[in-house]
Amino acid sequence: MTDSDLLNPQSRAPFFEALRDYLKKDMVAFHTPGHKYGQGIDPEFIELVGTNMFRIDLCELPEVDNLHDPEHVIKEAQELAAAAYGADYSFFLVNGSTCGNHTMVLSVCDPGDKILIPRNVHKSVIGGILLSGAIPVYLKPVWDQEFGFYDSITPEEVEASIQANPDVKAVMIVHPTYYGVTSDIQAIAKICHRYHKPLLVDEAHGPHLHFHPDLPVSALDAGADLVVQSTHKIIAGMTQASMFHMRDTGHVDVQRVRKVLQIVQSTSPSYVLMASLDTARRQMALHGKTLLSHALEVSEWARQELNKIPGVHCFGRERIGQPGIHAIDLTKLVINVSEMGVSGFDVLDLLNEKYGVQAEMATLTNVLAIVTFANPRSDLERLVNAMRQISTEFHAHGIPQQVRPLLQTLDLPEIPPAAMTPREAFYAKTERIPFENSVGRICTEIVSPYPPGIPILVPGELITRELVDYLQQVYRYGGFINGPEDIRLHTIKVVA
Repeated sequence: MTDSDLLNPQSRAPFFEALRDYLKKDMVAFHTPGHKYGQGIDPEFIELVGTNMFRIDLCELPEVDNLHDPEHVIKEAQELAAAAYGADYSFFLVNGSTCGNHTMVLSVCDPGDKILIPRNVHKSVIGGILLSGAIPVYLKPVWDQEFGFYDSITPEEVEASIQANPDVKAVMIVHPTYYGVTSDIQAIAKICHRYHKPLLVDEAHGPHLHFHPDLPVSALDAGADLVVQSTHKIIAGMTQASMFHMRDTGHVDVQRVRKVLQIVQSTSPSYVLMASLDTARRQMALHGKTLLSHALEVSEWARQELNKIPGVHCFGRERIGQPGIHAIDLTKLVINVSEMGVSGFDVLDLLNEKYGVQAEMATLTNVLAIVTFANPRSDLERLVNAMRQISTEFHAHGIPQQVRPLLQTLDLPEIPPAAMTPREAFYAKTERIPFENSVGRICTEIVSPYPPGIPILVPGELITRELVDYLQQVYRYGGFINGPEDIRLHTIKVVA
């Protein structure tokens, strides 16, 4: 660190420092966890990862504080996070952004309350609705015909929906989407507050936005009330480490938020995960702009090179201003391969098996690569070269025998009508029937291609022919279906 860094309060990582100092103590453990500072860990595991991770895998000891009632180092670490991100309160999440999304819904909705949510929410938001007994009223994002996914919600859609449903308790949006697309969130925040509704934001893919001027505005900077971020997805938190931020605008009760967090979070939080949150915040606060400049630079180089490849299209700034696209996080590379005549699922498999390139996910028509500051340019060169070789091979020799040609694609079906509330359907008496014969029946399961985990069917909705055809096609082409007990979609559970 430089001298100026040391003078900056954000140079501290008080929770991490407390764990580091605890390692210097000569202590005998008669507390959880049972491995006792790693002494009981399987030797092969120790050989792979080393000892210090286990030595800081602690519990609620006086030296390292208590997540649920923090008094010193965790309290200070969360206050530094709030200052770094522009929140009034920040809370460490050790159960991922899933529990953060549950908390947002439970903090504003009682049983029977309505909440406005976009149809492209993560399945965890539906989980929060099931837990709370709230009733979803769906906002419809703009459907991107070219790339085959939802873009964002428009301010006009939000205002019209509030006017049509004045009794809604809150509005939730996704910012940015999995594909890096954002709405005009500043306009949406103003609309929500004009109608005295809190704005809740699933910003799982935006923990970095606050730290660079060339990225879309962050939800907190735009005026959101509650924000959940997956620190592990884009910056340097460990998997399952996320943050919950709150601006105290008077629209949400902070004490209710604290109470809900105590219910949905583990009473045995991982001190290793919390240490990664503390240091990831410090890293962004001190060096975020420099690190993110690198990520933007290598992403843009790769985008330009990918767009030179026959059959490949990777969108960028040229799409800003189209309906549902107010801004774009350009560190996301959405690689459309439909002109090759194959599915994104098969290209994902080829990248993995033949070229040693592991992308984030695929859809019927796209492969998504998430670029962060941890990717050197050589990683992007490997991705580009692999895509170039795949294109050359397909054009020279045709589609390989093991790859199924994408003969046609289906538009995402319309949101199906709801016959029951999600909670009523979830707890209803059920029966299992063939999925092919389920048209007209009431679904009792959450059905989501995963990733990204956006529900195509929600409990309480009527199953349509279009939904059956769409989900069967996604599965046939290699998509993973998450949520139903029968992930092969031979059968589905419906209201008896």
